[in-house]
Amino acid sequence: MNWRVGHGEVIELGASAHLMGILNVTPDSFSDGGRYLDPAAAVEQAHRLVEAGATIVDIGGESTRPGAEPVEAEEEQRRVLPVIRALAGSGIVLSIDTYRASTARAAVEAGAHIVNDVWGAQREPEIAMVAAETGAGLCLMHSSRDRDTLPDPISDQVAFLTRSLEIAAEAGVRDEAIVLDPGFGFGKGPAENFALMRRFGELTAVFRHPWLIGTSRKRFIRQAVGEGGDTDIGTAATSVILRLSGASIFRVHDVGANRHALAVADAVLAAPERSI
Repeated sequence: MNWRVGHGEVIELGASAHLMGILNVTPDSFSDGGRYLDPAAAVEQAHRLVEAGATIVDIGGESTRPGAEPVEAEEEQRRVLPVIRALAGSGIVLSIDTYRASTARAAVEAGAHIVNDVWGAQREPEIAMVAAETGAGLCLMHSSRDRDTLPDPISDQVAFLTRSLEIAAEAGVRDEAIVLDPGFGFGKGPAENFALMRRFGELTAVFRHPWLIGTSRKRFIRQAVGEGGDTDIGTAATSVILRLSGASIFRVHDVGANRHALAVADAVLAAPERSI
């Protein structure tokens, strides 16, 4: 299976997991806020992520952590566009982490290949039109924030993501341009996150699209590993669990740790089911 993204790029999905390195060009992201506000520092970090093994660099100009202050579209674009322009043509597959259609369009025009929408095209449905018109890849994420949810988390995932896919189809987005994200941590408590992880195979059985996962350093992992625990090791554990259940792409802060863990998961998946 391939993921067709913008500017003629294709990401081959199958035998090997892919890593999406996180690059927050924000002052207030929960893990690395303020570290890469300077475009030169952000560009250097993007190259470090790729050297560590990332296939994709996901660039965001507005924090999505709980309680974060929203920014205007102009400020979001002021943060991300210089970084995208500096990296365009470098051979790095670039993703814009935004729910705004105007930012998505400007980012793809500047060189981004993928639009990564944490609202699954349900906050600004016009973002699906951007993907359709530009040929950009589109990641549709499930969110439980600011809405009533169904009691069963899998049923809620199916209902929400089905609507997101309808929006994308109505806009003319090609199936091969779409990946899905179950939205770990977005309006979900620890119990729901772990239940979703345990039952993730039920989702892969419903939808034929590839899956992108974003658990990196999130609160439920911090709670699981305990005070002083290593959240990157905890993240790598979730990556392995979800890879073995069918996920293909992993959005992470620590690319190296997850690359090594996923190499083991890929070896397990490649092993014969029966001894010879």
